[in-house]
Amino acid sequence: MDPLETANTLMRESTNPQEGEGSKEQHPKVKRFCSVRYAMAIMIHLCNLVVSAQNFSLSIAIIAMVKHPGQSNQSNVSTEGYPGATTDTGVPVYEWSSEIQGFLLSAMIGGTLITTMPSGYFAGVLGGKKLSGLSLLICSVLSILIPLAADYGLSYLFLIRIVQGMAQGIIFGALPSFWPKWAPPLERTQLSTIGFSGLTMGNFIIILVGGFLCESPGWPSMFYISGGIGCIYCIIWFSLVYDDPMNHPFINESEKEYIISSVTGQVPDKVKQLTSSHTASKGLSCLEPKSPDNSSSWSLPFKAMIKTLAFWAIIVPSFCRFWLISNFTISLPSLLDNMFELNIKRTGFLSALPLISSWVSMTLGSYIADFLLSKKILRLIRVRKLFTFLGMLLPSLFTVAIPYVNSITAITFLILANSLSHLCYSGFMINPLDIAPRYASFIMGLQTVFMSISALISPIVTGYFIKQDAATGWKNVFFLSSAINLLGMVFYLIFGQADIQDWAKDHRLTRF
Repeated sequence: MDPLETANTLMRESTNPQEGEGSKEQHPKVKRFCSVRYAMAIMIHLCNLVVSAQNFSLSIAIIAMVKHPGQSNQSNVSTEGYPGATTDTGVPVYEWSSEIQGFLLSAMIGGTLITTMPSGYFAGVLGGKKLSGLSLLICSVLSILIPLAADYGLSYLFLIRIVQGMAQGIIFGALPSFWPKWAPPLERTQLSTIGFSGLTMGNFIIILVGGFLCESPGWPSMFYISGGIGCIYCIIWFSLVYDDPMNHPFINESEKEYIISSVTGQVPDKVKQLTSSHTASKGLSCLEPKSPDNSSSWSLPFKAMIKTLAFWAIIVPSFCRFWLISNFTISLPSLLDNMFELNIKRTGFLSALPLISSWVSMTLGSYIADFLLSKKILRLIRVRKLFTFLGMLLPSLFTVAIPYVNSITAITFLILANSLSHLCYSGFMINPLDIAPRYASFIMGLQTVFMSISALISPIVTGYFIKQDAATGWKNVFFLSSAINLLGMVFYLIFGQADIQDWAKDHRLTRF
């Protein structure tokens, strides 16, 4: 029998790695830290950090970009036909209404909605390295061009923001495609969370340094620095990042065998022996599922996918959780200002504190989750549901209480609710890697789409409540947000699964 066919036969008889059974017997003990797979997680973390910093830069810079009432124009240059005036420091300022500012800040979300889901599909076909790297380069160059576009006019700035959002959407859709090939099941939560947490860390850094950069040398420096760092990082990205462990030049053989055997169903040693020579001669990069006809195409069983409750158990709580999160990030500063006469934007560290605490929560939660799995304390589905339960119930309780407490307690509850909600990254947020590793990038892209839709709808509903009655409006806002969040939690607890779905199963040894 052909070695490839024999390996496929043995693989079909192997156990499902999702519950972590038999891992100690199947694989040699391979170090985690200072390993190539953890280096890959850090590379993805830094990519997300750069992207989020570029994304959030306008939110900080726009305060200095807009000409406020009473601000004089010290420029000797005529502004006729030229949309920007300058201050005495030579930094341009603009007369943008609050509506225009809102459209500018949300333009990137529109671009992200266009490309996130398609990029999740194409990342499964082409791999995430090229898609993410090229998109990061485009996004970085556009970030450098933002000050110039603002001088030329709003239409140019809107166009750059939309295209930049499209590029970031490709990155968000493509990055999850690394984990089915790089992350062993017992380390999947840690590795993916390290990558995800770069988004939070990027926002944290830009909040801390953004105010100083806007003051001196001026708001354009935020875009020049974040864009320049992104361009430099693209060189590092294309030099050190690889789509799969088989093609990575710096990985040792023991780690390579450990990763491949883990992600392909804990292949027995006999399979390794049968496939090693064939892999070397034919260039097989991993045991990656392909279409049933053994062709090189990458099919998408979309109809079967949307008929599966396990799929909707990921999408529904994603929408529900982000409804609550968007109120944290968009509406809550206004709540503290209106109800408690405390504007948390006045203190950069206080504004950044929920972000760093969320980063700690994500990281600590991922280590606890993988510890529970590696020690066989809980099965995978129990771990996912436990962290979903904690990450959605506790924030809902804290949120409901916010309108009834003083300002200090409200800020404390805000930080706790926002931080604990990030435990969901060890719950349903990475569940696509469990139920359909082959299509994880597409499903996670779809998650991002639904979260973006939630972020667009939630502020509108909040504004409706506040406009009707400011006194009771905030209470209604947080009761509704908590109820929606709890609905998503209950939906996942009932319908969430961790077994690979039938439409995602395929056990053939194929090329990438």
